[in-house]
Order: sequence, then structure tokens, then C-alpha cells
Amino acid sequence: MGLGTVRCTYPGEAFLLDRRSFIESCGIKAAACVPALTAASALGAHANPKAYARVLLVDEQGQPLRAGALKPQTNYVFHYPYEATPVFLLDLGKPASPQTLSTRSREAYAWPGGVGAKRSVVAFSAICTHQLAYPTREVSFISFRKTRAQRGVQDNLIHCCAEHSQYDPSRGAEVLSGPAPQPLCAVLLAYETKADTLTAYGTLGSELFDAFFLKYEVKLGLDAGPKAKNAVTGQAVVRELDNFCRNAIQC
Repeated sequence: MGLGTVRCTYPGEAFLLDRRSFIESCGIKAAACVPALTAASALGAHANPKAYARVLLVDEQGQPLRAGALKPQTNYVFHYPYEATPVFLLDLGKPASPQTLSTRSREAYAWPGGVGAKRSVVAFSAICTHQLAYPTREVSFISFRKTRAQRGVQDNLIHCCAEHSQYDPSRGAEVLSGPAPQPLCAVLLAYETKADTLTAYGTLGSELFDAFFLKYEVKLGLDAGPKAKNAVTGQAVVRELDNFCRNAIQC
């Protein structure tokens, strides 16, 4: 991408504009263009979003999930973009501003920040970037911690007990400590203001799905059967982690 152009992303489309056209376009699509520009100064970002099916988030009764119904600082889980790949959904209780992050291979990307009425709702892959620990029905070694469980574990971070990696969800799940080599992969959400609903439509950052399926092939086959690698379509059920997992480890 040249210095005279910027990339603007919007659910379902990506385009390059010269600076004059960018200003004109942002008058039309300000909500889509401004976060991407301010997050990365747009010129250095080159790890592009990956589009998947648009999937409406629903509650356990199958009704559209209202973003305003999410309990702040509470772990919620849904699966996307595949039937066996879990995602954390969080209302942080405060706005999450756009951030510039980078992958393990030093590809920069612009995380757009939170969505919702308060721009406080975020979503990240629940697969730890170090040893690929993830929440299962039986146990979860990784989760958001409102308050520290022990000395050395900070408040309001996603913490993985497997090797004590800590991610800050208010800053795009960047790594604050531990051996994790890169942020959690972000799941992109579209927010419908009038309906107060959330739709997942893609990912941003380095995906680890291939390594995840390879490492847990046997377990995922037992848990989810042949549909483990199926793409999620239509809708995804959101549950509180405590309702999804029997034992969320606190370390």
C-alpha cells in the first residue's frame, strides 16, 4: 500500500482510496473508516481482516442476543468461525479504544476497538496463542478475570493458567506478560444500533485454527464429531462460561 493511499474496511468489503477520496468517503462511511484510520495510522497496517459467514449471536433460547443484556466483566462463550473454535465475548464495562497491534510474524493490524452503545463489547478467540489451551465442556484454563485470583495475576485481564500468559482485552488482547507470542485473534463484530444485536463477520490478527485442529484432532472428533471443522452459519449461541464449562480454573 503506498503512502498516498489508505485501506478502509467495512463488513463485507475492503477498498483502497487516495487521501482526497478517503476524506469524501468517510463522510459517508465514517463509522467504518475512522476507527481503522485512527487505530493504525492506517498506513502501516497490512494484516488484513479475514471474512467469514455473517452469524447472528443468539441467547440460549435462540432469540437475538441484546448487547445491553450482557453482564459487564462476565465471561461469555460462543463458537466461530468453526463449530469447534470457541470465542470469548465480553462487555468490559468501559469503552475499548482502537489499537495498533502486531502478529508473531510482525504483521501490523488495526484493531477497531469495542462495539455497542458504549463501545465496550469485544470478542476474541478463546484459544491461547502459546499452547492452544481453550475452554471445553469439562475444564477451562483460560478466562477473563475481573479480580486477581492470586499474587501476580492482574485484574481485568484474560489469563491462561497453562503457562500464565495474560492478555488485555481493552487493548485488542495484547500480551502483557507470560510466554504467549502474540495477541489473541480478534473476532469482528457488527452492531445494529436499533435492534441492539451483534453479528460476527470475520477475524483479525493471526489465526491458529490449523494448529488447533491438528493438535486436538482426536479430542475434537470425540466432542463434536465430524462437524468440528464445519463453518458456523446463520447464528451462534452465546452462553456464560459458567454454564458452558463445568470447571473454570482460577489460578
